[in-house]
Amino acid sequence: MSLYDDAVLVLKEYEGQDELRQAYLDHLAAHADGMWKACRAGHVTASALVVDPERGRVLLTLHKKLRMWLQMGGHCEPGDASLAAAALREATEESGVPGLALLPGGPVRLDRHPIPAPCHWHYDVQYAALAPAGAEQVISDESLDLRWFAYDEVADVADESVVRLLEATRGRL
Repeated sequence: MSLYDDAVLVLKEYEGQDELRQAYLDHLAAHADGMWKACRAGHVTASALVVDPERGRVLLTLHKKLRMWLQMGGHCEPGDASLAAAALREATEESGVPGLALLPGGPVRLDRHPIPAPCHWHYDVQYAALAPAGAEQVISDESLDLRWFAYDEVADVADESVVRLLEATRGRL
C-alpha cells in the first residue's frame, strides 16, 4: 500500500472532526502529490506528541524556524510506509528518545494550519507517542531547545493547537 493510500484509509477511519477530515480527503483527491512538500496547495504532515503519563509530562521542541514550542513532527518521506510510521520516525528523530510507541487507536487529532509561501497549508495528522520509562531526550538540529513540561505548564508555553492535542491525548489515555 502506498503512503497516499494509507493516508486516505487512515482519514476515512478517523472518527471526529468530520468537516476537517473531509477537507483532508478532498485535498488528497484533488492533489495526487498532496502527501509531499512539493505540493504548493498544501501537503499532509505527520506529528506526535511525546507523552510520559507516569510523570504527567510532555516533551516539546522549540522549533528552529517557527520559534514556537511544538510537538515533534514534519514532512512525510518516500521511505515512510504509513502516516503512523512517519509520525513515529519524526518523533524519534526530533526527540532522540529510542523506544517510543504510538498510542493505540490511530491519530489523536487533525490540525490544518497555514504555512509561509511557497506552500499554503499543512494538513497535520497528529498522533501521541508514549515515552519509555527513564526516557532522556537528545536535541536535534531542527530544534533550538527540547524540554519536558508538566501537563499544566503546556498552555503557558505553547499555542492552542498543542493544548488541544494534549487534551485529546489525555482523553485517550
